[in-house]
Amino acid sequence: MYKILLVDDELEIRCGLRNYFPWNQLGFDVVHDCENGKKALEYLNQHQVDVLLTDIKMPVMDGINLSKEINLQKKPIQIVFLSGYKDFYYAKEALRYGVVDYIVKPGKYEEIHEVFSNLKKNLDTNVSTAPPETVTYTENIIYTIKEFTKKNYANISLDDLAELCKMSPNYISTFFKEKTGTNFSAYLTEIRMRKAAEMLGDFHYKTYEISNLVGYTNPKNFTRMFKKYYGVTPREYRNKKAETVTNE
Repeated sequence: MYKILLVDDELEIRCGLRNYFPWNQLGFDVVHDCENGKKALEYLNQHQVDVLLTDIKMPVMDGINLSKEINLQKKPIQIVFLSGYKDFYYAKEALRYGVVDYIVKPGKYEEIHEVFSNLKKNLDTNVSTAPPETVTYTENIIYTIKEFTKKNYANISLDDLAELCKMSPNYISTFFKEKTGTNFSAYLTEIRMRKAAEMLGDFHYKTYEISNLVGYTNPKNFTRMFKKYYGVTPREYRNKKAETVTNE
């Protein structure tokens, strides 16, 4: 069972989600619930969980700041937001802090089921691809770099990796290239472009928002890189996606 920490300032919603959804059938267990982000962090400092299901707007510490703190502490936790329609902007902003999905309050059965079914598949994949205890030091370092990059692609540098792996930035760059055959910058671009393509399938996002969310402060640079990678501009890619959906 994957462990869930539920955080919401409304007791009714906490009780409803905890007691009336068949989490066990999907492979999850709500092990604890809190009414704000501060109490959630206190719990996380003493206990390990796999998933954080949290409201966005709460007193004392809201969901955005809670997600930011978890991201800064590099805790390996999957974050899902509970949000009202009017909070959608904040939900998008929090993608940079590792939020993987969101559920619109009060949370319809079908939506919760879909989000957590997909999350279960992702968690199972991560477990199956985790390095065994017998892997070499080199394999473990490369695995660590790749997993950290997948979670922090929007705001990552060689300095971050150097601090994580206790190596110099230049050595990290050389090490990654030597062991994988790929420059780290190329690997990072691949992660960003795949995420951008995924977001372009969601028409709630504007192109300049996607640019920012995947780590490009200049939309022109993002468009140039996207076209280099996929052969079409983000707009052309989105239009093709729309045509495909229409024709289905």
